[in-house]
Amino acid sequence: MSLANAVGQNRPVASIDPILGLTRADMDRVNALILSMAGSNVELIPEIADHLISSGGKRLRPMLTLASAQAFGYRGEGHVKLAASVEFLHTATLLHDDVVDESDLRRGRQTARTIWGNQASVLVGDYLLGQAFKMMVEVGSMRALAILSNASAVIAEGEVWQLSAAKQMSTTEADYLAVIEAKTAALFAAAAEVGPVIAEAGDEAARAMAAYGLNLGLAFQLVDDVLDYDGSAAALGKNVGDDFREGKITLPVILAYAAGAENERAFWRGALEDGGNDDAALVRARQLLEQHGALDATKARARHYGHAAAEALRAIPPSESREALHAVVEFCIERIN
Repeated sequence: MSLANAVGQNRPVASIDPILGLTRADMDRVNALILSMAGSNVELIPEIADHLISSGGKRLRPMLTLASAQAFGYRGEGHVKLAASVEFLHTATLLHDDVVDESDLRRGRQTARTIWGNQASVLVGDYLLGQAFKMMVEVGSMRALAILSNASAVIAEGEVWQLSAAKQMSTTEADYLAVIEAKTAALFAAAAEVGPVIAEAGDEAARAMAAYGLNLGLAFQLVDDVLDYDGSAAALGKNVGDDFREGKITLPVILAYAAGAENERAFWRGALEDGGNDDAALVRARQLLEQHGALDATKARARHYGHAAAEALRAIPPSESREALHAVVEFCIERIN
């Protein structure tokens, strides 16, 4: 069954244009609020925040909040503040991640840590978290606050878990999926779930949107894992092979390692555990991934989660918002087709 058929469409739409159009007016308000809340008399705070906020990301997560609220007929103002909160949670996570991963580039630009240092990056990330919670409280929905605060804790837990498992070739597929569920998918799920919550659409609607977001987030990360070895910098938003060069153990590597002979496993340990990850090693890594079908297997898993995300949308009423949310899934999966 195609992703389109999962929600009853005759022709799949693989574009974020529908959700961009649907949320454009509200996103203008979200962006204005982001700029306002990132302001401070401490000059370094808006400098660092603006550096990352203006770096060209799609801002998909806050758009999920806006579209999911619209899907259930929400007419208030709270979705704008919650969407801005979601983006601040994401931005803070990126600042912290770049410090933990010692990353020099993000979306082709220098990371904040390489310009202003690790300490400033971490502290500005903390400031953005504080501003995010301030906006959540202003909305006045205890349930929405609980959902997003829980997601924040889960993301932090996932970061610590990833750190403890970093450069460990003993990482299993189950371990990895649990990490990306916490680090990536949890915020997608929360961003989508708070929409029906503030619209008071009921528990079934909230569960459906949480399932949609969770599965979309898992698919989104697995697609990125594939593109790091089998994509273009334009599709990925970063240089191909960055994960490999940073010693990140992602699902394609885990699958190839499990299927490989001992000499191949020794290669992976040398490349990712011991830092032997130069350009020649990247060529060898891509050969092994192809040889063992690891990229195709990861693509299949991404499509599985994409199907699950599309299927979750069956539980919500047909609308322009539902079609836009479905198109996001198609867009995500289309990047590896």
